[in-house]
Amino acid sequence: MQTLIKYKDKFPKIKDSVFIAEGVVIVGDVEINDDSNVWFNSVIRADVNYVKIGRKCNIQDGTVIHVSSYGFSANGKKGNPTIISDNVTIGHNATIHACEIGTNALIGMGSIILDKAIIEDFGFVAAGALIPPGAIVKSRQLWAGNPAKFIRKISETEEKLLINTPEVYNNLSKEFLKK
Repeated sequence: MQTLIKYKDKFPKIKDSVFIAEGVVIVGDVEINDDSNVWFNSVIRADVNYVKIGRKCNIQDGTVIHVSSYGFSANGKKGNPTIISDNVTIGHNATIHACEIGTNALIGMGSIILDKAIIEDFGFVAAGALIPPGAIVKSRQLWAGNPAKFIRKISETEEKLLINTPEVYNNLSKEFLKK
């Protein structure tokens, strides 16, 4: 069973078309929009700031999404929310912390995105990459490594992957919703 937890006066707001798998925990000021899906054993914790997840995003198994607050941010200043735009893929076991992710971006499995990082539209973060605080992954760039750095521009095939993967997960989530 998934768990939705009110924190202070904030309760997660989740659209009816969202699929939430077993073992997911969602806390506080979280908004998840139409046709998105959150897979097994992921945690979305918006206790000291907010999390907004756009339409048709897939948050794959074991992902942790969190925020930062004053005094706990990477630079010791005002904290940051986590904002995930539409049609985003976040791979298994990624850690998404107090950052912004643009439309049609893909975050590879096991990646870590840290405070104030920005992944622009069509940004591609390779599996296992560490995006340091404040880094900017520009549109249509592939970044990899620890710390991650620009590798190359993405190909047309990769761009199609970024666009189509959320639809694949949306269709899969509809199968789970039928059960």
